[in-house]
Amino acid sequence: MKLGENAGWKLDRHIPVALVATIAFQTCAALLWSGAAAERLTALERRAAHTEEMAERTARLEEQSLATRASLARIEEKIDRAMAGRR
Repeated sequence: MKLGENAGWKLDRHIPVALVATIAFQTCAALLWSGAAAERLTALERRAAHTEEMAERTARLEEQSLATRASLARIEEKIDRAMAGRR
């Protein structure tokens, strides 16, 4: 065979049905996989948004708890002073 003869790519009209079926199957599988991945990503984004909301609520509850403790400490102090005055 000479160097310039039959060199390069050559298309053939005979494509096996198995090849067509395999490519179609792989394409369908890739589309299903990408759809499932997109759904998982959407679920994670929803969960992250919910987590941020819960973190904000937790911070507010912590601040309210601190204020309640301070108020309770003042009430206990007043009760202690009142009890000491009765003795």
